Amino acid sequence: MKNCVSINLKKNEILIKLNDDAEQSEIIYSLRKKLPELKKMYKDEKTPIKVTGKILKNKEIDQIQELIKKYIDVEIDFDMPKSLGLSNIKRTFNKEIAVSETKFHRGSLRSGQKMESEGSLVILGDVNSGAEVMASDNIVVLGALRGLAHAGAKGNKQAMISAGLLDTVQIRIANIVKEIDRDEEPLHKQAYVSVINDEIVIE
Repeated sequence: MKNCVSINLKKNEILIKLNDDAEQSEIIYSLRKKLPELKKMYKDEKTPIKVTGKILKNKEIDQIQELIKKYIDVEIDFDMPKSLGLSNIKRTFNKEIAVSETKFHRGSLRSGQKMESEGSLVILGDVNSGAEVMASDNIVVLGALRGLAHAGAKGNKQAMISAGLLDTVQIRIANIVKEIDRDEEPLHKQAYVSVINDEIVIE
């Protein structure tokens, strides 16, 4: 298997960089080979580990974290790219579409209705005021989003929300919340919502 994991020792942290095009199985295989060597360098120190490079799903993050913890019990931070850019989004979608766990709902959600998904959620209609949508990954509303939307519900800050029309009072990605003043904030058509530097940004 190709070398898809590089480990660099910095002054205050250990940097584990994952190859952007590597499969999860290749990453796990490489880590299993390299972690015992890394553990020998550690001794009694508690230097934190930062994992960077590839955009990971929640399940992949859990798997990598569990593997590292088996060898080295330290703080692990996953520093994924905050802003994907259109070309990267397209590439990620093309690459993951066959295995992505996406729930589709045909029709609009009325006030009082709530819909949840362990993966991504696509609403082929509107999410009306008083309705709520929640997903572990991304939320896409082809119509108007007037209700509440919570993407990355299990802590995935790389999740995004997209809507044909954004007309809601609150939006949430992971643990970050943005309150929207309808009188001050303009209506966003074809809105794309993401987290950049721990702040929700609407484009």
